[in-house]
Amino acid sequence: MNPNKMRHFSIYNTVLRIIWKFTWLILCRWTPNNFHEWRCIVLRCWGAKIGKINFIYPNCKIWAPWLLETKDVVTIGESVEVYNPGGVFLGSHSILSQGAYLCGATHDYNVLNFTYISKKIEIGPYAWVCARSIVLPGVIMYEGSILGAGSVTAKSLNSWTVYSGNPAVIVKNRTKLI
Repeated sequence: MNPNKMRHFSIYNTVLRIIWKFTWLILCRWTPNNFHEWRCIVLRCWGAKIGKINFIYPNCKIWAPWLLETKDVVTIGESVEVYNPGGVFLGSHSILSQGAYLCGATHDYNVLNFTYISKKIEIGPYAWVCARSIVLPGVIMYEGSILGAGSVTAKSLNSWTVYSGNPAVIVKNRTKLI
């Protein structure tokens, strides 16, 4: 088989995601920012497990809602992209600020066909992915961790710790809120 023509997803999965994109565009993308509950209803209809009182903005992109789970009081902000082929879990009171990118897949660059690799991303309770930050596949941000604005992490982040930079490094400890 020609490595350039290999399929990473079934036709069913591809068609489902296309229908999902049109659904979001028609039912949610144009809605006012404060219609959070309406967007939660639409996501639940598509298999997302959404907690109570979530703030999901209309111009975010969620690749596969059926692979998304949030707890209560979660924010998925403006222009956030959730690429979640391995699944994404967002703990209670977690925040994805504007322009944040959760990237749940990559490719194995050590093989000729660049095998597709997807891994789950977990954002713990009270964790915050700041504006324009990138979280890479398999990362766990433990309770209360913060990834500073414009930072990139490929490694899990300790509880109640603030990280910044590319690659993200510890810059200080955070006061435990709970």
